Amino acid sequence: MPRALLSVHDKTGLPSFAAGLYRLGWTLIASGGTARLLRDNGLPVTEVADYTGSPEILGGRVKTLHPAIHGGLLARATPADQAELTNLGWDYIDLVAVNLYPFEATIAQPGVTLADAIENIDVGGVTLIRAAAKNHARVTLVCDPADYAATLAELESGGLSSATRRRLALRGFAATAHYDTAISRYLAGLAGAEPALTLQAYPVQKLRYGENPHQSATLYSFAPGGGPLGGAVLQGKELSYNNLLDLDAAWKCAVSFERPTICIVKHLSPCGVASHDQLADAFRAAFAGDTRSAFGGVIAANRPFDEPTARALGDVFIECIAAPGFTPEARAALAGRKNCRLVHMPDLAVTPPFDLRAITRGLVRQDLDQGDPAASEWKVVSDRPPTVAEMAALRFAWKACQHVKSNAIVLAQGEATVGIGGGQPNRVDCVRLAVERAGDRAAGSVMASDAFFPFPDSVTTAIAAGVTAIAHPGGSVRDAESLAAANAAGIALVVTGVRHFRH
Repeated sequence: MPRALLSVHDKTGLPSFAAGLYRLGWTLIASGGTARLLRDNGLPVTEVADYTGSPEILGGRVKTLHPAIHGGLLARATPADQAELTNLGWDYIDLVAVNLYPFEATIAQPGVTLADAIENIDVGGVTLIRAAAKNHARVTLVCDPADYAATLAELESGGLSSATRRRLALRGFAATAHYDTAISRYLAGLAGAEPALTLQAYPVQKLRYGENPHQSATLYSFAPGGGPLGGAVLQGKELSYNNLLDLDAAWKCAVSFERPTICIVKHLSPCGVASHDQLADAFRAAFAGDTRSAFGGVIAANRPFDEPTARALGDVFIECIAAPGFTPEARAALAGRKNCRLVHMPDLAVTPPFDLRAITRGLVRQDLDQGDPAASEWKVVSDRPPTVAEMAALRFAWKACQHVKSNAIVLAQGEATVGIGGGQPNRVDCVRLAVERAGDRAAGSVMASDAFFPFPDSVTTAIAAGVTAIAHPGGSVRDAESLAAANAAGIALVVTGVRHFRH
């Protein structure tokens, strides 16, 4: 008769799973709280303390740490191991259902003490997982309640395959690795030390290829079972590597604005950003910012995509759209775009709150640029202050500028970009690009620059194009020359005190 050991903190779904095992003829062994739950559900169960002949001690700190338990788990299916267990009066344990104390949930609580954290470091549960996972050639480990139904169904069909036991074992090793990392990070933080950077990511899908067809690529998620960007693809063909990068850039831009906003991205750089009372009007304004580059781009919206916005797309070719929802009418209107991927985002969050980049033999990590720090303050340094309308447009352009590759230049009118230049080795070329893309709309626009002007040529180029107000961080040794050019032309110049490079 096979034996199952059950010792769980999260008891979700356990009574049904245990009842299924019992129906199949399994003997149930359980630790104290788990045993009480099973008895309350009418299931016969042997407590661990009775099975081992040793009581729980130290206020429950030691429950399953006993040779009768771990010998039964680690024994191989050999005559020698079986004889040794029999001589000791023990037997095989064939399945373990276990999950761990909620360490991460505990330390996330406000005011948590070190003593609280320490008491939520699981020892016995981790040991059970490792023992069962190590011996997965014979033992089945179930450490996630989400696996109960499938495990039971396979047992009912005649028994678990070695492939299933191996998959469940891998899940166990991943769980203990994540758990130990959380503990290490927490204790390192208390000690004022920089914790080791340990990443755990789960494969979502193998991509057709990377940036180019000769490069292989895989999409990973930080959460098990996660979808692209944490969302779900509702329509269209498989997302490509480049689609994912562009969608990520567009999403981070769109959700940084409070009003209904559309961001259009092409090759990892915004080519149009606009906010408006209505999302459809925001799209029209963003698209007008650079109609040529928008062809084949991706779109992100910070509001649910509605039918008027879907209709506003006209016959423009769009690769992908990400939004926190799509109305049924919008889905119907977009259904004819068979190759347009629709990605339903669960919320407006951008997580994790850091960036990672691979460099030769290492990684660099930084906090996400989430806009100007709370203590930052803009200063009008020109003789003429910006008008109310100019200041509003400058703030919009400044926020959009944060999402453009440096040396970023954004021209805007109202709450819409009219010209964007970025990613060039020098700033004045980016000004020329933005002015060229704006065309006649450069006249009367405002300009934001992600970093200071090393020479006044960027300012004089903007003035010649008809720009009326400029925002930049300041801090150049030649700031006085840029200010003199602005004052001579009668335009407004604002210093933000904050830089927003995006390499």
